[in-house]
Amino acid sequence: MQNLSKIILITGTSSGFGKLLAIALANEGHSIIAAMRNAGTKNALVAQELGALTNVEVVEMDVTNTDSVNTAIEKILKKYGQIDILINNAGISGMGLFEATSVERMKNIFEVNVWGAVRGIQAVLPSMRKQKKGLVINISSTSGILSIPYVSAYCGSKFALEGMIESLQYEVKKFGIETINILPGPFPTDVGSKTGQGSDLPKIVEAYGEEEAYLLNEFGRIYNKKMLENKSDSQEVVDAVKNLIEMEDGTRPAQTVVNRMAGGLEQEYVDAKISAKRDYMTRMGYPAYL
Repeated sequence: MQNLSKIILITGTSSGFGKLLAIALANEGHSIIAAMRNAGTKNALVAQELGALTNVEVVEMDVTNTDSVNTAIEKILKKYGQIDILINNAGISGMGLFEATSVERMKNIFEVNVWGAVRGIQAVLPSMRKQKKGLVINISSTSGILSIPYVSAYCGSKFALEGMIESLQYEVKKFGIETINILPGPFPTDVGSKTGQGSDLPKIVEAYGEEEAYLLNEFGRIYNKKMLENKSDSQEVVDAVKNLIEMEDGTRPAQTVVNRMAGGLEQEYVDAKISAKRDYMTRMGYPAYL
């Protein structure tokens, strides 16, 4: 178990998992760089709250803007000398019918969930390669391995993230860099409450009829009901991240599911997939990458 203080950059710290992670990891003695958009305006209060904590520095970063990400990380590296851990947490969702959601609306979700993570990873990899060490933790989703209705763009974005990271793992392993995913199930965060997401083509929604509207609303009701029944607590995700950070380098699992309500089914699926992937790599003659 590793207890040494780390320099940790966390994206999307204005709320949800990101804010909880910033507080919890700062309390563990790590130096936290809490990145968020609108730190001086809309998110000024939470920025002040986090900035008042020992070991926490708030930085302005918009993960949808390459210049913003690169500039922020350059300043962090200049000040701290290194980034030991990047936690890609920034994310948005959006519920609605696939056909009734415009491509532009779907692009917004991919811009944050996929390209936002990619920008952060590409910005930290040069320094991590130089120091021959680093850890990237991506807050993905169980919806990135098993799709559910009415959140097709969100599922697609998380599937894309899963695929990219699984490939990246092979490429950076020789530099002592680990890239891993945490897959939370349903938790009471505000990832789905951001404005401007979900269906934006009302005429198509109407064409699907009242029965489909009922099913969509019923799905949301069941989703929330299950969270309440299972007493889903976001602290479970925080604890999973803490456990992964404390593990010895090179021993961390590629994917960790955090979802009690599914009874371990998703982790079984992930483990079987990893085993099948190793089989495939061996049969194809790629043993050097395992």
